[in-house]
Amino acid sequence: MSQSALQKARYTYRPKLPPALRGEVSAMAVALGAATTSIANQKELQSLFPNTYGAPVASVGQGKNLGATKKLTLVVVLSGGQAPGGHNVIAGVFDGLKKGNPASRLLGAQGGPKGLIDGKFTEITDEFMNGFRNTGGFDMIGSGRDKIEKPEDLEKVVAVLNANSIDGIVVIGGDDSNTNAAVLAEYFRAHKVAASVIGCPKTIDGDLKNEHIETSFGFDTACKTYSELIGNICRDANSAKKYWHLIKLMGRSASHITLECALQTQPNLTLIGEEVAANKSTLDQVIKQVAGVVAKRAEQGHNFGVVLIPEGLIEFIPEVGALIAELSDALAHDQEGSNEFGKLSSLEAQLTWLGKHLKPANSSVLQSLPADIQRQLFLDRDSHGNVQVSLIETEKLVIEMVKRTLKLWASEGKYLGKFSAISHFFGYEGRCAFPSNFDADYCYSLGFNAFVLFSAGLTGYLSSVKSTQKPVDQWTCGGVPITMMMNLEQRHGKPKPVIRKALVELDGKPFQFLKKHREDWATESTYLFPGAIQYYGPPEVCDQPTKTLLLERN
Repeated sequence: MSQSALQKARYTYRPKLPPALRGEVSAMAVALGAATTSIANQKELQSLFPNTYGAPVASVGQGKNLGATKKLTLVVVLSGGQAPGGHNVIAGVFDGLKKGNPASRLLGAQGGPKGLIDGKFTEITDEFMNGFRNTGGFDMIGSGRDKIEKPEDLEKVVAVLNANSIDGIVVIGGDDSNTNAAVLAEYFRAHKVAASVIGCPKTIDGDLKNEHIETSFGFDTACKTYSELIGNICRDANSAKKYWHLIKLMGRSASHITLECALQTQPNLTLIGEEVAANKSTLDQVIKQVAGVVAKRAEQGHNFGVVLIPEGLIEFIPEVGALIAELSDALAHDQEGSNEFGKLSSLEAQLTWLGKHLKPANSSVLQSLPADIQRQLFLDRDSHGNVQVSLIETEKLVIEMVKRTLKLWASEGKYLGKFSAISHFFGYEGRCAFPSNFDADYCYSLGFNAFVLFSAGLTGYLSSVKSTQKPVDQWTCGGVPITMMMNLEQRHGKPKPVIRKALVELDGKPFQFLKKHREDWATESTYLFPGAIQYYGPPEVCDQPTKTLLLERN
């Protein structure tokens, strides 16, 4: 198979490990702290997870770990969307397992959780593993979005574990995938199944984090990839001086990617969904905010600029968010019942049906939206039964409505500029990039640490690597009980236990930095040009974490 020069070079990169994960694995001990509670809904979650709820936070240090040298068989599962560094998590598990006992085996579930249900595995050997080290993508074993929740599926998994003498599972995924890991751990304990389950925090969206999970893997690489593209566009805008570029960035539930890319590139305007929600801004107010920056720059003769928009912006606008929430519930209940809506083909008929099933205020908002946006709201639901916000072309909606507003202002003599706009959506471009050195090191440490947690007999934990704003030789390792991070949320119209998503904190240092500088960035073309990810060179060039992490932790 032909390979690029970078591909060959990255295979040989040796990820750096924190001090706690160096040396003999039999000397990597796990210490346990006090019992924990969930962040909300304590009584309900304790009743749902009676066998695993309340487990203590774990830390990895020096001591004895007799379980690390046992002959074991583990299986790794990639779950959910791709994120740079997933292969290195597997490499970390593999190397830790083999270092403990060369006779141990690591299996990869083919196609994600479905492979675990069906017992379809690929055995990971040295040669096979070496072909994927430090590379992007999930093509090594594939991923999937299946959930292992139904009794029949849980029973199948137990049968597969027994048939293959599997001692444990490492789930590599985001908040929903690791919620599923907690469900598996609880089921195994309740049914006296010896296998353990450890999770690793993955999502480029950056919304799986807390005091113990400082960042989810893939966020660093994805943001650097997007920021290179944004920087290129900023340079082009400042060169041509005739286009406004509205760039939508991945991140439905939180605006972390948008905020980080803004810190890296300094665009003229950055919309943060959490701020829009906190201010209870209407769609009209958001449009006037964008139009206001366009008009202010036009007064200076600058009929160009760059605006960053989070994927989930439209859902953060209270009036539209309320519509989407009720719409998701109404369509989910209909799909589970008579599926009347699904049989309607015309937009007029769909609007008439929804007029009978939505509150008058929400129905009014729906009627006010352009027909194209209405149709996008009715597209197939996602795996949670919700409206697929990523399919709503928010950036184009903003452009059209800004044009309308500027035309009105021009007729009133309030605007004399020109507005030519180009829309972009950066999403898939960042999910499978070669991981940055930070993500390569972080992911490898997460995987190796997951093996150590497993070898110490823990289950229902998420691998945790901390102090990541510092050099790797100052990182610390441990584990956090998944139930500690959970609350109840509405899914398919019903309350369900899930890991709570972390939103952008408006009083946090990253957002406050943006807030402090955004007026200057709006009027001045003070763009930054991060350039491509650097893999070789001085640490200040190739090993730096995100600006978000540096601001939050320093």
